[in-house]
Amino acid sequence: MHNQFKIKDLGNLKYFLGLEISRSEKGIHLSQRKYTLEILEDAGMLGCKPINTPMELNHKLSHLAADPLIDITGYRRLVGRLIYLSITRLDITYSVNILSQFMDCPSQIHQQAAHLVLRYLKGSIGQGLLYSSKSAPFLRAFSDSNWAACPETRRSTTGFYIFLGDSLISWKSKKQTTISRSSAETEYRALANTSCEIIWLKNLLQDFNTSHPRPALLYCNNQAAIHLTKNSMFLKEQSTLSWTVILLERKCLLESLHQYT
Repeated sequence: MHNQFKIKDLGNLKYFLGLEISRSEKGIHLSQRKYTLEILEDAGMLGCKPINTPMELNHKLSHLAADPLIDITGYRRLVGRLIYLSITRLDITYSVNILSQFMDCPSQIHQQAAHLVLRYLKGSIGQGLLYSSKSAPFLRAFSDSNWAACPETRRSTTGFYIFLGDSLISWKSKKQTTISRSSAETEYRALANTSCEIIWLKNLLQDFNTSHPRPALLYCNNQAAIHLTKNSMFLKEQSTLSWTVILLERKCLLESLHQYT
C-alpha cells in the first residue's frame, strides 16, 4: 500500500474512536475505559455508588409509565452512547436493547433504569474483551431467550454469544419478530438465529483461509427445543409456524448441530 499511496506508519494501534487497544503475550485487549468515564462525567455520576447488575431482575418497562420526561434529548444521547459502548461491553447489551425501545417517549422510570446501567459501569470501568493468542480456532455458541417478556407485545427476546476458541467474537440481544406460544418455540427460534450466525462465521473463516474441521458447538438449556432439532415428528405439532419457516430454520440447525443429529 505504501508503494501505491502516500501513507504513514503510526505503529501499533493503541487508540481509535474511543477504543483502547493493548497488546501482550496473552493476546489483544479491547476496552473503552476513557469513553466510559466521559459518559459518567457528562451524566454527573462520577461519584455514584456502583452496583453489581445493570438492570433490575424481572423488570417490566413499558410505554405506559407515568411522569414523561420534558427534555428527551438527554435520554436519547445517553442511550446512543451506551449503544456505542456495547461494542466491547456485551454485559450491558440486553439492558441497552431494552432502554432503546423507549427513545420515542421516555419517562422518569426509563431514565432511572438508564442510571442503573451507569452505576453498574462505575464498578467495572476497565472491563473489555480479550482476544487470546493461544486458544484453538473452533466455534462455540450459547443461546437463550426469555419467553413473552415484553409486557406490551408479548414478544420474546433472543440472546446469544459466540466464541472463537476463548475469544468472544459475536453477540446479540434482539426482540423476536413473532409471538411464540411456548418457551420451546421461543428457544427454538433463538437456536435457529444463532445457527444462522454460526454458518455466516464459518463462511467468513473460509474467506480468511482458516479451516474449521470440527462441528460448531451450540449450547441450549431447553430440552424441548433440543429434541425438536433431533426428531422431525415434533415439527408436525408446531401449528403456529408455517412449514416453509420450519424447514428453513431446521436446515440451519442441522448444518451446525451435528452433535444433535
